[in-house]
Amino acid sequence: MPTGCGPPSPTRPGRTAYEKEISVSDVRPPDPVPDGVAADLAGLRSALEAQLVPRTPDNLLIGTWNIRHLGGYTDKWTATDGDSPKRDWHSMAALAEVIRRFDVTAIQETRRDTSALFAILSLLGDDFRVIASDVTEGDKGNDERLAYIYDATRVQPSGLVGEIVLPADAEGEVKQFARTPYAAGFVRNGVEFILTTVHVLWGKRPDDRLPELTAFAEWMRSWADRPKDWNRNLMVLGDFNIDRYEDPLWQAFFATGLSPPAVLHDVHRTIFDNDFDRHFYDQISWFTPTLADGTTVSRLEGLEFDQVGGNVDFLPHVLTGSGLDKQQMSWRISDHYPLWLEFLVSE
Repeated sequence: MPTGCGPPSPTRPGRTAYEKEISVSDVRPPDPVPDGVAADLAGLRSALEAQLVPRTPDNLLIGTWNIRHLGGYTDKWTATDGDSPKRDWHSMAALAEVIRRFDVTAIQETRRDTSALFAILSLLGDDFRVIASDVTEGDKGNDERLAYIYDATRVQPSGLVGEIVLPADAEGEVKQFARTPYAAGFVRNGVEFILTTVHVLWGKRPDDRLPELTAFAEWMRSWADRPKDWNRNLMVLGDFNIDRYEDPLWQAFFATGLSPPAVLHDVHRTIFDNDFDRHFYDQISWFTPTLADGTTVSRLEGLEFDQVGGNVDFLPHVLTGSGLDKQQMSWRISDHYPLWLEFLVSE
């Protein structure tokens, strides 16, 4: 069952839901903010202003971010060597600074434990809300849920939310998704759009991902094609675990008419990527079918993609001076970069 805009009460690390329930307003970092943390966050804000476009009355900024193992946290500004988990208030404040730059952000790898999720919400302030799916049970579900964090002053839920479940008589190799894709509709300046986020099964080898990714892409195309359905401005975003450009996973996904924007093609997806070892795990895409004459027609209505977007390279600007290597940084912030796109909105 989906978790609605009024979030359930999280618990502090070390407590269970049965011991004490705490509302989002009760989740606060220790006072005061250390001077070094405040300076670090100020530097991050300056870097984000340089990397991102501002939010304006007529634009829409959509983000997607696989935040590694977003579950619990250590209730300190700076976690020490003996603390577990390593994500602390400094890390979560950095995450919040990035997320607040977007109107809505799809979050993958949110865990059953929502402590860090709601701590980030407390840092974002009262304007931000969350819509989240339930955890997909079973080993392949990996104790994960999917979530959207959105600025309620900029976008409003349209009323459509749902987890995508294949019918009992589904044909093909995949009978059900390992981690149920999650769709939510929003409205910006009178224009509705529907986001569907997913974290595709990793498996032991790339071939293990192909059936699920294919089933998801085909399901989304059938939804987009159904007349009189609730499917205006249908987009997909998240971590599709596509390894290489034009590999079988890429081809299966985009054969359905999904069109990856060129502005995202050359950006790194993870902090471990480089120019010689690049992946295409994360995507934001929508349907742009190719007609018989070779032309393409975007199915977006009231939204115009202005070819602006990219990733957010947070690595040089967070936890500066900490001496952490990339692996250590990945457990505090993430191993994935967030991706984002700007759309112009007209009714």
